[in-house]
Amino acid sequence: MCRENEFYEYWLACVKGITSSQKRKLREMFGTEKELFYIEETGYKSCMLLTEKECENLRENQRKGVMDARKREWEKARKNGMRIVTYFSAEYPERLRQIPDPPYALFGMGPDCFRFPKGTAAIVGARSASPYGLKMAYEFGKNLSASGIYIISGMARGVDGEGIRGALDGSCTAVAVLGCGADVCYPRENRGLYEALKKTGGILSEYPPGTPPLAWNFPPRNRIISGLSDIVLVMEAKERSGSLITADFALEQGKDVYALPGPVTSVLSKGCNRLIRQGAGILLSPEELLLDLPYEMQKKVFQNVKNSEENEIKLESPEKLLYSLLCLYPKSLSELEEESGFSRGKTMEILLQMELAGWVQEISKNYYIRLK
Repeated sequence: MCRENEFYEYWLACVKGITSSQKRKLREMFGTEKELFYIEETGYKSCMLLTEKECENLRENQRKGVMDARKREWEKARKNGMRIVTYFSAEYPERLRQIPDPPYALFGMGPDCFRFPKGTAAIVGARSASPYGLKMAYEFGKNLSASGIYIISGMARGVDGEGIRGALDGSCTAVAVLGCGADVCYPRENRGLYEALKKTGGILSEYPPGTPPLAWNFPPRNRIISGLSDIVLVMEAKERSGSLITADFALEQGKDVYALPGPVTSVLSKGCNRLIRQGAGILLSPEELLLDLPYEMQKKVFQNVKNSEENEIKLESPEKLLYSLLCLYPKSLSELEEESGFSRGKTMEILLQMELAGWVQEISKNYYIRLK
């Protein structure tokens, strides 16, 4: 069911020539988008926020012909599963409220387009990526997703698409932030990913439905990708790259940036190698990244991990005790020995048995995680 003010939110989102900041201030000034729509000429004159040209933009968007077209557009978009939230909506992602210049409105499709309850990681990189970059984007996407981390991406060809593909093969979900309308699949070769995200993840955009993928739309959307993410992973990037714009936004927003090292002779690795030189974290493996996650992100990812009844039934008592001490966050052999009360030899014996049975994994020397 359409909310009473929903169409007027859509109307204001479609007004061109007025910034997101101005739209937010107008909404605060008039109380609702509907009240803003019905302001009289005296209301325009009392509004010192807008120039005469910007006031004329509002007047133009109030004409009956324009309004009728907007209503048809929004009704069609809603029937196709489109939703809208504004900065003032309860569903608006809290993460984006914290960034400079948050979008006034977000358009979304898919069950998780506005929900980000867990840790999130952006995977971005070159469109014309090498086989190495594509493989690593997929591996990081899949492994982080399997650990309960949402993957955020722009769904561009190359690294972005492979990161999402990996996430969908993991156990969590992914959200794509587009530089066009959320109802526009771009690039076309990622249609399979696009349809999968509509069913199991999310498609997001600050641009109204039907907006084409214009070149100048993409740099601003990168602030949303970084804003929704706890960390940003740059897999491959030239020295002048949109991925580096995302990294810059992330640093401005106080996020950690990681980069995949590559050959110094590779054009596709120059941007990543420079980020590492400037202090970015080095991506060596998904397992090592999990160990290096910021503390606040670790809490989001691992705080609710519990044993299932199935696990309780299948394990013998000593195994059950040791298994109960494990989670997705790696624990050292010394920690497990101390917490279980078992000797070093006994602890290692049980861990080996469970590892052979596929219950636990040693992800680095003497550090273990649970797998089920």
